[in-house]
Amino acid sequence: MQAMNFAIDERLRELTNHQTVSLPVACYKTTIRKHIQGHIPLHWHDEIQLVYMVKGNAIFQVNEAKIRVLEGDGLFLNSGCLHMAEAEDSASAYLCLNVSSRFLLSHELYSTYVHPYIQSTNVTSLHVPGKEDWGKAVLSSINDIYESLQHQESFYEIDVSVQLAMIWRNVIAHTNDLKYEQTEIVKNERMKQMIDYIHSHYTEKVTLAAIAQAGQLSRAECCRYFKRVLHTSPLSYVIDYRIQKSLFLLQQDELNVTEVGYQVGFNSTSYFIGKFREGMKMTPLAYKKEKAKH
Repeated sequence: MQAMNFAIDERLRELTNHQTVSLPVACYKTTIRKHIQGHIPLHWHDEIQLVYMVKGNAIFQVNEAKIRVLEGDGLFLNSGCLHMAEAEDSASAYLCLNVSSRFLLSHELYSTYVHPYIQSTNVTSLHVPGKEDWGKAVLSSINDIYESLQHQESFYEIDVSVQLAMIWRNVIAHTNDLKYEQTEIVKNERMKQMIDYIHSHYTEKVTLAAIAQAGQLSRAECCRYFKRVLHTSPLSYVIDYRIQKSLFLLQQDELNVTEVGYQVGFNSTSYFIGKFREGMKMTPLAYKKEKAKH
């Protein structure tokens, strides 16, 4: 059964345990709109990720880029990249494969064929076309790994490791020349620091100056960062995040709308209701009543 709440810590690092009992690997099917937020919220993790769109289409954002992934296609997301996903229809679903980069190849091959790729600043994602032979091979391997982890037949760990090696060979064979730009590394880290600050202080008064200071930027440069990466302003992101955090609380019988609003950082019930309606296309009370039926 799919987990309804997408767990991330205050730094946006995903808290999902991406491994089985014996392997640093996880592969699961997820229907995007079944998550409590109705989408996969912005997050990051150390593992690399591969997505196989098995039903419907979705829009993925990886750092600053937006990528449309069609049914039957896939996507590679590199370690440490900020990413999120929104469904284009209610049934959009994908297989999600997360794996520690250390498990892709043997220790002897890691420094040559893994480390340079996960450290590069220009290899953040790679579209995996289901109609091309190499893409078809990658997607088939993702499905095989999913089945192996589900059934865990004899020697399944070896089968998984073989499939991962083949996936990785295909991915790195279709990447561009590697680049290592210090400005990109700094930019990504500053973005994470600012989001970290918001996620740690959203219940308090959050100012543009404080967000900018967390990223060691001027207020103008802070706004440019958010506009470029998240296509929104810092304070709009704060409001969106507060609404996102309110969704779980609104499903608690013992909390009313006013209490929820104050718990997530709104100092006015009417302002909370207005912003909630603007983002969710319904009032908090209507959302609470709708969820109480299920």
